[in-house]
Amino acid sequence: MPNRTVFFVSDGTGITAETFGGAILAQFETQLHCVRLPFVDTVDKAHQTVRQINQAGAHDNKRPIVFTTLANEDVFRVISEGCEGMLMDMFGTFVNPLEKELGIKSNHRIGRFSDASKSKQYQSRIDAINFSLDHDDGQSHRDLESSDVILIGVSRSGKTPTSLYLAMQYGLKASNYPLIPEDFDRQDLPPALKPHQKKLFGLTILPERLSEIRQERRPHSKYASIENCRHEVREAEAMMRRSGIRWLSTTTKSIEEISTTILQELRPERLAY
Repeated sequence: MPNRTVFFVSDGTGITAETFGGAILAQFETQLHCVRLPFVDTVDKAHQTVRQINQAGAHDNKRPIVFTTLANEDVFRVISEGCEGMLMDMFGTFVNPLEKELGIKSNHRIGRFSDASKSKQYQSRIDAINFSLDHDDGQSHRDLESSDVILIGVSRSGKTPTSLYLAMQYGLKASNYPLIPEDFDRQDLPPALKPHQKKLFGLTILPERLSEIRQERRPHSKYASIENCRHEVREAEAMMRRSGIRWLSTTTKSIEEISTTILQELRPERLAY
């Protein structure tokens, strides 16, 4: 059972603190109880946070670990002076040295967008998400040329979650298109994709894993049978080889790893971080 508590404290969503802290903690083989505390944006909330952190320390009989991304100096002061945990301040660690190096003050903005309703970058991400949803699983050929990347592969090889991750995380217009038995019979790419071959990236998967995934969706069907999965994967990979399309296996890779590989290979000009 976890015997130490980790807090991710932010005056925004806390996603940055949790992502950064989680990446560091993943280097250690230990079980931890993780608590995200978002929107700690007033002094009153800061005092409540201090009490919660200190109570956890007393309960665990171990000092809590506290990752913070706090832009509000008054809020940070309350937490830094009052909490009895090990404080890992991302702004203090990274922003302050960068201010000295760059010779300018940071804007101490809360969150990724200071005002989402007025941010062109934010609206670009929303547009990309909507585009990816509209072009999921080959639903629409309209405006396919606007895609930054078009993922292809057999059904359930990971195209949809990867497309949405690219849209949400990077603001890329990611379409995805399934390779189906008719394509294998023709032994050629779907006609709608041919004009956009430079934007294509293929996903494949081990047939055994594909069969397991499909069994959850359609148990005991031909669609999920290992024989059919082997046939589809074999034909899809052969088609991608013939067409010179870059591809990778998603069997053991996370969405983050898949997306990073795609970005390295295709290098879209428009990226939103």
